[in-house]
Amino acid sequence: MASVQAAERALDTRHRPGALMRRAAFGLATRVAAVLAERTGGVSGRHVALLVGAGNNGGDTLWAGAYLRRRGVAVTAVLLSPERAHPQGLAALRRAGGRIAEQLPARPHLVLDGIVGLSGRGGLRPAAARLVAAVRVPIIAVDSPSGVDPDTGTADGPAVTATETVTFGARKPVHLLAPWRCGPVHLVDIGLFGELGEPDLRVLTAAEIGARWPVPSPTSDKYTQGVVGIAAGSADYPGAAVLCAGAAVLATSGMVRFAGTAADAVRGRWPEVVATGSVSDAGQVQAWAVGPGLGTGAAGRQVLAHVLAAGVPVVADADAITLLARHPELADSRDPGTPLVLTPHDREFERLTGKPPGTDRVTAARDAARRFDAVLLLKGNTTVVAAPDGLVLVNPARSAWPATAGSGDVLTGVLGALLAAGLEPVTAAAAAARAQELAAALAAWGGTGGGAAPRGTGGGAAPSAPGEGSGAPAPASAIQAALSDAIRALRSAARTPR
Repeated sequence: MASVQAAERALDTRHRPGALMRRAAFGLATRVAAVLAERTGGVSGRHVALLVGAGNNGGDTLWAGAYLRRRGVAVTAVLLSPERAHPQGLAALRRAGGRIAEQLPARPHLVLDGIVGLSGRGGLRPAAARLVAAVRVPIIAVDSPSGVDPDTGTADGPAVTATETVTFGARKPVHLLAPWRCGPVHLVDIGLFGELGEPDLRVLTAAEIGARWPVPSPTSDKYTQGVVGIAAGSADYPGAAVLCAGAAVLATSGMVRFAGTAADAVRGRWPEVVATGSVSDAGQVQAWAVGPGLGTGAAGRQVLAHVLAAGVPVVADADAITLLARHPELADSRDPGTPLVLTPHDREFERLTGKPPGTDRVTAARDAARRFDAVLLLKGNTTVVAAPDGLVLVNPARSAWPATAGSGDVLTGVLGALLAAGLEPVTAAAAAARAQELAAALAAWGGTGGGAAPRGTGGGAAPSAPGEGSGAPAPASAIQAALSDAIRALRSAARTPR
């Protein structure tokens, strides 16, 4: 956020005072007019209400109201801090014939949220919270939903949940970390890109992931495409082994070796897996996936030590993370420089680091990645993938369907297979998270078998809140079964002309 604000200040010095605000506001008004036309069939004669706070965010909103008035839209502005309202924006709205009121009008077609800008922190104040709670029509957030922290995406108190968001210059962290608060995000270009350096956060698009997904070439065989070893499950938890190994089978066209006491269960479900009872008998692999259902006793500790010492990339999940937390000396089994991916959820993260990730999940993941010299995939509704060099990739939540027992085992299997196929660890982690999430959406919305992703899962708009829509809860086995369709959709996105 600081880099965006600095870029805005630098760009502002090269333009006439207020020029950038008017450019942003014109883009906002253009999008609002388009939404009015989509929802009501027209623009002129419609009614838009503005919730206006202090500062430039309120100024953007007031200027947009003035532009909408010129198109025949009735505009009513409610000023949350009348004495601090942007003077030029307020004057422009009044000149255009906009109305100032103390309460929202009875039946506006849309409401613009211009209460708090990017510098705002904390939840909405009581007066603003009451106004927002009374809204019964779509809300378009100006730059960022008010009450939601623009850096972390968290809301410490009442906050706006927008139908969509119009932002200026560049996307902000909140748009990736709390997409259910923002709705679809529309970017207005105000000429900021030349002032910006590398982004703080990145998202790999469906097309980028699809283009990187490993598939056979004419000279490929099962060994050249990557052999992944799976050390998971136990007599008590054979399902974890079946889910993890099966996901690896479906993820690539390479080879899967399984090692563990659940070997019979894995063979029974996945006959293509070469299964043995011990990691020492598994044979050569190009990567290991270890941890789901492994157990945290002496046997699990020995398995993890063996895997870490193998000199190949490792993804450590579930019980493997607990073992590393309880026995830090296990990390010494790993040769320096050998790639390691850790995939904790919040409670495992706390075990591993001694404290929960808190509200700033990006900083927490980045710090842990440096501390353990590993790629850190922090699970959650929005997945954060941090590399030791500071790079952060984010997989914004499009639904909450992966929140089911065993879906993490599926993620681990996919990730292990991608590592064995040669993908860079940070890319493999982000790609696996996207594929798992897409598979969960396909399973929930009945998409398996047809190869087509439901709207909003392959790269389009997100549902307005996690888990919304007409889907039904899908177990991890259904998510696993949908992996082929998910990968097919990602690869199709890479081939689709833009």
